Amino acid sequence: MTNAQSLPIARAVGASSPSTGEVQRSAEVLKVSTRSRPSAVAGAIAGVIRESGMAEVQSIGAGATNQAIKAVAIARSYLNEEGIDIICIPSFIDVAIDDEERTAIRLLIERR
Repeated sequence: MTNAQSLPIARAVGASSPSTGEVQRSAEVLKVSTRSRPSAVAGAIAGVIRESGMAEVQSIGAGATNQAIKAVAIARSYLNEEGIDIICIPSFIDVAIDDEERTAIRLLIERR
């Protein structure tokens, strides 16, 4: 991502201190950390999928990515009970944190 592009506003889920913000795109961005609880992130993913049909999860590092993947699996089971099937499309994305470029894992989750 270049400096000319604006970063999406995102919210952290499943962490002890939530941040606020709304995304101005079709997919809400959920940021996951190593300390995020997978069940809380899964609930957020399921809620966003029910509302808009797609969600985006971002994580940086192995621990955060592990929590994110577990959350997607849990969200899938939550939504399967309602007859909703989801798919997950992983990719890399560059994000700016404290004026430093970092590579994150981006999981695009959408209805099948």
